[in-house]
Amino acid sequence: MGDFNEVVKVEERKGATTLTGSAADFKSWIQDMKLVDLDLSDSLFTWFRGQSCSRIDRMLVTLEWLEEFHDTRLRGGPRGLSNHCPVVMEAARVGRGPRPFRSLDSWFTHEGFLRMVKEEWRSLGEVRFLDKLKAMTIPLGRWHRENFGSMDMRIKKFEEEIKKVDDMVSNGVHDGTLEARRKALVSSCKRWRNNRIDALMIHGRVLRNQARIKVAIRDFYKDLYQQEVSPNVGFRNGLVMQIDVEEATELELMPSVEEIKEAVWDCEPTQAPGSDGYNMNFIKKC
Repeated sequence: MGDFNEVVKVEERKGATTLTGSAADFKSWIQDMKLVDLDLSDSLFTWFRGQSCSRIDRMLVTLEWLEEFHDTRLRGGPRGLSNHCPVVMEAARVGRGPRPFRSLDSWFTHEGFLRMVKEEWRSLGEVRFLDKLKAMTIPLGRWHRENFGSMDMRIKKFEEEIKKVDDMVSNGVHDGTLEARRKALVSSCKRWRNNRIDALMIHGRVLRNQARIKVAIRDFYKDLYQQEVSPNVGFRNGLVMQIDVEEATELELMPSVEEIKEAVWDCEPTQAPGSDGYNMNFIKKC
């Protein structure tokens, strides 16, 4: 944060129409360093001399910073006798709020999961199906925290236990029970590690930073689900045949149970059909 003596946008220098070579280089450097140039919330310029005005004071932050401090803002203060306005940074850790409910395929690896779902489902009694699904999010969330919560802490605990076993072996203590315990610990540790993404390859480059992995995933789906421009198609008389009464009646028939099941089972299991968070794998198995 400070006076970088350079702009990165044409509108940041009064009267400018193009970026200078040094300004373009500075902008490229910011992008190469994967930094974010925070916007000034209440003014355009930070430096004044006569009729000349520029925004050359700025704050550059990392993606990790924005992950930790979502509500980071810059504002300009009164410059008094100086040519520069003081730039005040206001940052606060903002509570992210409760996470939206999402069903996870990893739940089915737990031997007691289906039993828990059946017991909770029966306890809800005679309630509408959609209302039951909504009510189930509470016990499912509680069960997830008890059995899959604090992933990093659990992995660390497994690693510590494995090290204790290795230390015992190093000190000459070794038997079949100890070896079996180590295998069980390693197996559990691997299972928990498989539930998280430690690295991601994007365009041949491996990303290991968790903040950048999140941004890469977000940008991927942002680009993937863009609305495509559809051509305007008009229909002239005679180009489209009308359906007859029998066909129209068939279109209005309610689908049968078999047709509904066939449609559901034909869906990709990891996809969620709506915003309730239940994916098709949960619907099929539970």
